[in-house]
Amino acid sequence: MENKTVLVVDDEKAVRQMVAFSLAREGFDVLEAADAAEARTQVADGRPQVILLDWMLPGVSGLEFARTLRKDSLTREIPIIMLTARTEEDDKIRGLNVGADDYVTKPFSPRELIARVHAVMRRSNHTAQEEVLEAGGMRLDVTSHRVAIGPDKVSLGPTEFRLLHFFMGHPDRVYSRSQLLDRVWGPSVYVEERTVDVHIRRLRKVLENHGVAHLVQTVRGAGYRFSAQG
Repeated sequence: MENKTVLVVDDEKAVRQMVAFSLAREGFDVLEAADAAEARTQVADGRPQVILLDWMLPGVSGLEFARTLRKDSLTREIPIIMLTARTEEDDKIRGLNVGADDYVTKPFSPRELIARVHAVMRRSNHTAQEEVLEAGGMRLDVTSHRVAIGPDKVSLGPTEFRLLHFFMGHPDRVYSRSQLLDRVWGPSVYVEERTVDVHIRRLRKVLENHGVAHLVQTVRGAGYRFSAQG
């Protein structure tokens, strides 16, 4: 099922309620936060597909929070639409430079805002659906859910496919078991860390049949890494 969760971050309750009502009427699931601290919790627990972020927040500004989201590998791909009363071009450029995907100035019409949400979702989904990853002689096609090693087609279970997809999209970086659980299984799924080891073994067994098990590497005391560099 398509994720249609939107997080609205604004310290003005009336604005949050107006936006939430309009989004809910369009079939979105809506999360709300009044500041960056609350927003962090909502991002971790709710995994929103889009974040509507007010520039002027108490404590940590929306601009700084957007910068933090873009630095974190867990959140850097979530589209952000900045909501602000600032209308100067320089301010808009600052917002876009920290990683915002779009910029809506207050006051705005709910119809315009929803159109912007749909637009960033389409761009995000299009990018994901068109993704084809290649490394170490392997080719993973997200759209067709197929993996090939050289001329050979490879059959993987759904979890092993998600693991390989994540690894190929983040090569040469070490991830702990808990990080892999968050990224591949999701933070709201409670399974033991040794579950990761079980699926890593299954993935390696398939890759071993094609001579490329070495691509998924164990880093002692740290976790796992995917690397075509040996």
